[in-house]
Amino acid sequence: MRPSVLVRGLMILGGLWCCAAWSDPGLALGQTLVLEDFKAKEADGFPSAWDHENQRSQSKGREAYKVQSENGANFLSAKDAGQRIKKKKIDWDPKAYPVLTWRWRLVKAPTGAEPLAAIYASLDTDLLFIPVFTKYVWSATKPEGTLTEGGMFSGSELVVQSGTAVLGQWFEERVNVYEDFKKIHRHEPAPKAWGISIVAGSGVEIDFGPMVALPAK
Repeated sequence: MRPSVLVRGLMILGGLWCCAAWSDPGLALGQTLVLEDFKAKEADGFPSAWDHENQRSQSKGREAYKVQSENGANFLSAKDAGQRIKKKKIDWDPKAYPVLTWRWRLVKAPTGAEPLAAIYASLDTDLLFIPVFTKYVWSATKPEGTLTEGGMFSGSELVVQSGTAVLGQWFEERVNVYEDFKKIHRHEPAPKAWGISIVAGSGVEIDFGPMVALPAK
């Protein structure tokens, strides 16, 4: 075989391999870290490995949060939740994978619901082992980019999506949780993140897609 033909063949194979790798996160050679893909669920549809913030309201939480599938893609459906669920003990180094991405879709938004939903990135704990988090919010009224500083028992909120005019459409978010944490909390996060949490407001119907962490570019 002539060298030029061999080189051309290797280039074609290399291009095909690269396309395959980027089309499937599992083949991306460490370029993505799937924090949650909602492929695993319990018998009643509640997402596996997730816990309730308040153990006294487990029955309502299990009824409100259900793993669903649409066109072969899994997502978490939240209906009238009014409470938070959490997933901890994730093997996630936020310095190596600082960019968090997810999709969400608003289905129903009652008047007065605020915030509509939020994703919590908990990258550390305080001296009492309480998670220190940044809360990324879908607000009904506040403009995107609005930052509300947290207090002793509440985390800082950053609005990344705003409004209720568009229903039934997926929106993709991309935030640098590592840089946001340093800017808001004024110190480095722990080497390993505490976990992630989700909350949907009372009366709100909203869907959450997979949550993936990426390295900074």
